[in-house]
Formats: sequence, C-alpha cells, structure tokens
Amino acid sequence: MTSAALPPHVFLLFGARGDLAARKLFPGLYRLARAGRLPEEYAVIGSGRHSPGSDEDFRDEVLAGLRESVDDLDESIARDLLDRVGFQTSDADDGADLAARVREVEESLGGGEVRRLLYLSVPPTAMSGMVAMLGREGLAERARLVIEKPFGLDLASFEDLDRDVREVFEEDQVFRIDHFLGKEAVQNLLALRFANALFEPAWDRRTIASVQVDVPETLAMEGRGSFYESTGALRDMVSTHLFQILGAVALEDPGEWSADAVRRARADVFHAVRPLDPARVVLGQYDGYRDEDDVAEDSTVETFVALEAWVDNDRWRGVPFHLRTGKAMAQTRRTVTLRLRPPESSVFGAGLDPDEIVLELTDEATVQVDLLGKRPGPEMELAPATMRLDLGEELPGDEPLEAYERLLLDVLHGDHTLFAHAEETRRLWEVCQPVLDDRPTPQAYARESWGPQAALDLPEGGWRLGRDATDGD
Repeated sequence: MTSAALPPHVFLLFGARGDLAARKLFPGLYRLARAGRLPEEYAVIGSGRHSPGSDEDFRDEVLAGLRESVDDLDESIARDLLDRVGFQTSDADDGADLAARVREVEESLGGGEVRRLLYLSVPPTAMSGMVAMLGREGLAERARLVIEKPFGLDLASFEDLDRDVREVFEEDQVFRIDHFLGKEAVQNLLALRFANALFEPAWDRRTIASVQVDVPETLAMEGRGSFYESTGALRDMVSTHLFQILGAVALEDPGEWSADAVRRARADVFHAVRPLDPARVVLGQYDGYRDEDDVAEDSTVETFVALEAWVDNDRWRGVPFHLRTGKAMAQTRRTVTLRLRPPESSVFGAGLDPDEIVLELTDEATVQVDLLGKRPGPEMELAPATMRLDLGEELPGDEPLEAYERLLLDVLHGDHTLFAHAEETRRLWEVCQPVLDDRPTPQAYARESWGPQAALDLPEGGWRLGRDATDGD
C-alpha cells in the first residue's frame, strides 16, 4: 500500500491527550509517515474537553510521547508530522468551534476532496453523544469513523450505541477497531493454516483435543483504575480481543482474502459459539487492586477471567476452547495452544504426553510444535522434542507493521477485513451476556501468579502456561 492514490485527509483524534493516543496513535502516524504511507497532504487535529494551552503546547506533548514510545526517533520526520498537528477543544454538547477548525484546515488542503478520518478514543458512555455531535456539525460527510472498544458495556448498550451510530453513519463508514486483529501474528495464524497442507487437514476435532487462548499481563492498573472500574476484564479483553483470537483459530476457509469473505467467515464462527455458562467462568481480582488509585475500597470488579467456550459446528463440536487473561500475573504472553489428541497407534503404549502446536502472537511471530522423538542411544526410548519456526529469523529483512500502524493504514484505504462488523459484535455480546446477568463472585489471586486455583483447574490437563514453576516457554 502506498500513499500515491490517497486524497488529502484530516485526521480528527478525540481523546488526543490520552494514554492510547500517546502510546499508539501518534506513534502509528509517525511510522506511517516514516514509511511514506500517509497522504501527501494531510493534517491532524487533536480534540478533547481540556485544552493543552496552545497548538505548540500540544505538539510538545505529542513529541514527548513519541520520544518515549518510538526507538531511534527520526527528529526530521517527527517535526514534519508535528508541523501538521493542532488542537481544538470540543465535547458532545459543543462542537461548533471544532467544525469551523476542520473546515479551515480543509480549505488549506484543497477544499472539497479532503476526506476525514474520525477516531473516537472515548469511554463507552460518551460514544453516543460524540457521534451525535459529529452528525449535527456535518463532520460525518466524506468521513470514516473509527470506534475504540469496548463497543458498549453489554448487549443492550451495544444496541443503543449501534442505533445511534447508524443514525449518522453508514455501516461501510464505520471501523470498529480491535488492535489484536492488526497484529502480524494473528494474521500469520491464518496464513499458517490455510497456506500449508501440514496444518489444514489436522485443524479440526478429529485431531485437536482442546484449544487455549492465553493472554496474561504482568502490568497492574498503571493509572487505569477508573477505566477498569467501569469495564472490568470481561468487557475490556474477553468480549473483544480473546474472542477475536478464537475467531481466527476457528475460522472456516473464507475462500478468498477479501473483507466480505473473511468477515462473513468470522461471523459464522461467532454465531456457532455457545453462550457462556457462568458455572464455567472464573473471575478474579488481584491482591491489592482495591488500593489502586481511583478504585473503590469495596470494589468487586474483576481483573482476571478464565472461561470455557464451545463452538457448535461440524469442525469444532466437542472441542473446548479455554480463554484466560488477567492483570498483575506471572508473565506477559500472547499464546495460542492447540493440544492434539493421542495417536491411534499403541506401539509405544498409552499415556503419552500430547503433542501441542504453540503460536506466540508477538510482533515477530513464532510457531513451535512439541512432539516426541527417539532419544539417542541403544534403547527405543521416547524423549520430548520441538520443531520451531521463527519468522523474524526466516525473514530478517522484512519489518512487521505495529498493529495500530496497520489498522490506521487499512482505514485510509477503506479495507474492513481486520475490523469487526456490527453483527459480529452483537453476537459476541449475546455470547457474554449470561455471565453479565449471573456474574460469578471474583476470587482473590496473588500478584505474579497464574490466577485463582479454580481457574487453574478449569482445563483438563491444565494450562500450558504456568503448568509448572519453571515454565519459560
């Protein structure tokens, strides 16, 4: 993708002084600029309720964030980006000055052909009001709207938000962003499976006994206490990131790599997911969470979720999918484990450790297959062995795109492949709603652990991560 065919753009970033903008959005724009992937003519307007003072003050804030988030920052590229950046206050009740600023900037870029990329990094409760303001001020014209998760807080609030969005925007203007779908490794999961005869014939219930999607984090709140108090781990991570990874693992062959085909296949998977059974969901809260800033002293918000899910279609019927995520845990990982069924042969007896296909969803993806081979020596004795593929080592000259960099580029080009359709999102809320209606009591767990004991016991055979004290896979 190049910038050659892109018309002039105005990037309008709501929540532009927040953590996400500093760590991800502005670094993403910088990387696109460095790679020559932005339009030749563009401007960036940050917006929010509170002014930084002046445009120059805001640029100083953005530059500080770039220096913290980007290794080997090219100051000349950063300065060119910053020269295009300004700030204008706005809120859901008053967007007149913002609309005037946008139109003034558009005139400087050439007028009527200028497109708008509207990025809403605001709390779910503020989303509808901001969308209505964009409609009142005429800013939805020639625009693409990016909405940050969570998309509502439950099924009912999603329905309300979706109705409000549809009153102002057409579905093809809306990009519901989940940065896990922008990760190179998640996309590589699809390439690994559908492009290789080694894996595709084995990718079903006849060969695979269980699937684990494990996304623990060592970070605690890090200043996000008020956000977590309003969402919790289920809304923040499970109804979005973890189920999107499940969708990538369980996807049927879409037939072609196109937005319509991939999204249709993903939606089919989610419609086959059985609504969650609260009895097979474990919520947790790490010791000390209630002492964090902006957290209630008697908070019952969960910082950890482990659950069992089922995909009721011909490919996956009877195969449990176990999902786990949490804050303040023993490691930060993005690991998918497919545990295989034992071989039918009885040559080496029963009770053999199961083979596992393990995918690490890091920026430089790795895939390993844990299996058994013959131990060198005179006896026919089995020993564990590993086959490993490291794409960073195999393709050292190719630099992966960071997730937000990739997704912002896709929005510029109008590519919906890696974005959630409204029907996908609605279905995932339907799947999660039984847990929101009959919420298990969160169980305490120690920092730097793998979660409550009830969660450790959830999968038969245990979790791959943390199954022994020396786990460093």
